[in-house]
Amino acid sequence: MLFMDRRDAGRQLAGSLRHLEGTEVVVVGLPRGGVPVAAAVAEALNAPLDVCLVRKLGVPFHSELGMGAIGEGGVRVINDDVVRMTGVTEDELAGVEAHEREVLDSRARRYRGGRAPIGLEGRTVLVVDDGVATGSTARAACRIARARGAARIVLAVPVAPRDWTERMGSDADDYVCPYTPRDFYAIGQFYVDFAQTDDDEVVACLAEAGDRPAGSRRTRSGPALDGDRKTYEEADNVAGRDAYIQLGSATLRGRLTVPEGAAGVVVFAHGSGSSRHSPRNRFVAAGLNRAGLGTLLFDLLTEEEEADRANVFDTGLLAGRLTDATGWLREQPECEGLAVGYFGASTGAGAALWSAAEPDARIAAVVSRGGRPDLAGPRLPEVTAPTLLVVGGDDLQVLDLNRAAQSRLHCENRLAVVPGATHLFDETGALERVTELAGAWFTDHMTPAAHATAGF
Repeated sequence: MLFMDRRDAGRQLAGSLRHLEGTEVVVVGLPRGGVPVAAAVAEALNAPLDVCLVRKLGVPFHSELGMGAIGEGGVRVINDDVVRMTGVTEDELAGVEAHEREVLDSRARRYRGGRAPIGLEGRTVLVVDDGVATGSTARAACRIARARGAARIVLAVPVAPRDWTERMGSDADDYVCPYTPRDFYAIGQFYVDFAQTDDDEVVACLAEAGDRPAGSRRTRSGPALDGDRKTYEEADNVAGRDAYIQLGSATLRGRLTVPEGAAGVVVFAHGSGSSRHSPRNRFVAAGLNRAGLGTLLFDLLTEEEEADRANVFDTGLLAGRLTDATGWLREQPECEGLAVGYFGASTGAGAALWSAAEPDARIAAVVSRGGRPDLAGPRLPEVTAPTLLVVGGDDLQVLDLNRAAQSRLHCENRLAVVPGATHLFDETGALERVTELAGAWFTDHMTPAAHATAGF
């Protein structure tokens, strides 16, 4: 699985859409499942959110298979290949279309509550869904936006088949999809939670977006922080040197910072869609540096390797890179004899625990932030490094996954829940709490006694 739920998919998708930030863009989600994805994208881009009312025309005896779609303004898209392959008659098609037209009109009244649709004339319209299968619904949505005067249409989805742009034809001006796997069978296979979105959730997403003041988007990937209102960018102002880690034919770039008298060095394993530039990881790293710990932030993949999204979610590959980078780190003069710990964020936590389970890993401690320790699978019982799992109290699905993973750990471990925090720890003070917890855990387990116990 790649996404916890549709909101998580939207947050990941937003990372590929930063070039639209600050433009006259309107985000429109396809009801119902595309709306939570679009809501997360709209929040990240500080853009208005609306729905693009489209109804899939399902084959009568197999409703999940789309043979076309209809939308507002009389737009109608028929997939002739599916109709021909399934043998659907004209009368059957007309019956399905009449029913779906009634549903579409009813939902327009419910979703907007009498409000007029957001004007699209002359603007860039970002059409968002939770994925693409046959593409009929997405094509209809693009045609609706075009008919309403959109100057440019960008179709964006979190996951789609490799040939998805060929299916779309010229209905959109640009296509964005961060993950196009070879083994695509259905959209739901890439979500942990793919429960059906109901009308109440759609209404809530639109209401939440409508209540958000203009210009209220958080600084970069998160809010300003407590106290003197520092931003994530200020966390970058720490000493260190650029690192170039040569592993076979791959050169991985990173940043190594080792304060004088450091008790140990923490290697960061970032999550999917992130990199050594992650503002959250840099913020935590700066806090660890102030606590007297060294840090290595580096890219687990080269730019060319990242182009294949399958690599981004290959836990075994990422763990192998982490192990090899740890070997490189121990050869650096400023790190000689220092304990090594791992800090894994999101999917990176799975790679960190996988690597820590290696027989000769000699890892002093592991901290997971909003992580997916379950991705380490059968390796979990083999982890010997003391492990701290930090999860947001409102990140319910990830919290459940961490509880299940914790039950499989045989090493010293602890689950720390940050009250009121969500998956990205964007809430005021949440990331600071993560930094405090991580700093204390690493410091406690990188003392000379703990260092010796870890096998150094």
